[in-house]
Amino acid sequence: MKNILGFLTGLYLAFQTCTAVSALSSTPHGYGQGKEKDGNNCPLGASDFNSVYGQFNSYALSEDKSNIILTFDQGYENGYTARILDTLKEKNVKAIFFLTGDYAKKETELVQRMIDEGHVLGNHGMTHAKFPELTDEGLRKEISSLHDYVLEKYDYQMQYLRPPCGEFSEKSLEITKSLGYKTIMWSFAYVDWNADNQPAPEEALNKMLDSAHGGAIYLLHSVSSTNAEVLGQMIDGLREKGYIL
Repeated sequence: MKNILGFLTGLYLAFQTCTAVSALSSTPHGYGQGKEKDGNNCPLGASDFNSVYGQFNSYALSEDKSNIILTFDQGYENGYTARILDTLKEKNVKAIFFLTGDYAKKETELVQRMIDEGHVLGNHGMTHAKFPELTDEGLRKEISSLHDYVLEKYDYQMQYLRPPCGEFSEKSLEITKSLGYKTIMWSFAYVDWNADNQPAPEEALNKMLDSAHGGAIYLLHSVSSTNAEVLGQMIDGLREKGYIL
């Protein structure tokens, strides 16, 4: 009898979850922190995202206003990640690295080093697919297949996710939440992803430091030669402003 009741309870909860998800909007949105800021230099777009989507365990800002979180999107390896890891180790800073499935499979030494040196691995989708364009089951597979691979390959259980290109819907956020993940967007980003057209180091550094705000989540790309060059100076500059990294 207990087994039957447990089975029926499980079916009921699954039904309730599916019903809740189906009632949510599948309208696609593209996240961006925007240019408008409040009196604390914090982008209004990031604050608004927290207010509207925090119910889905989705955040563009940290609650700790003394802290700045560094995150790196790992779509492919361009030869700079080891240098970035060297700098983070030298400065005693831990970052979040959001991996695609291709990166997790190909760059095993770098991924293992991230784990060994105390960094956090995040889920960036097995195939870097656009989440709002996937079916419910397709989205679950996109997230879970990478989760399961990293767990099996590296004995590491991911808990943070960044949707590719910042594209989401209410439904995709809820499905992500139902899989045990927190969605992490960002409150600072700049055009650093084009490896063939990198920003000038001094200009990039000034932008990084001038954009500092409490609870910031920085989105950086490890394919960027500029990021690798100025990372140490950026960390020092942010600490001089009083932030903890």
